[in-house]
Amino acid sequence: MVERGQGVAVWCRGIRGATTVVANTRDDILAGARELLGKMVESNGVEVDSVASIVFTTTHDLNAEFPAVAAREMGFSGVALLCTHEMNVPGSLPQCLRVLILVNTEKSASDINHVYIRGAEVLRSDIQANSDNPRDD
Repeated sequence: MVERGQGVAVWCRGIRGATTVVANTRDDILAGARELLGKMVESNGVEVDSVASIVFTTTHDLNAEFPAVAAREMGFSGVALLCTHEMNVPGSLPQCLRVLILVNTEKSASDINHVYIRGAEVLRSDIQANSDNPRDD
């Protein structure tokens, strides 16, 4: 926690999200990343200057482009971005793109909206289908 002027607490919070991608093509990976990142930013009122970093992961069947390219195109040019692969667990959701945004915010953890779309809702059976306020591990 950091205090920002006049004793306002600012926390670094994680915002999680996931989607599935139609095909292992540059266009589909970037479209999926743009859609997911856009929904995560919008539903949490994220400002680019408050983002510490963003981690993108894909399943091993998605490797035609770095999803971080979409974030750069969306204006996250000064943010630390990282792309990596998820563990290749047998039976896991294929063609899946996950995002973790680390953001400095005054919001409590319970006020963070995690976003799961396009079939990725199955990753978290404990969340609402519309991803209004789901949680991720």
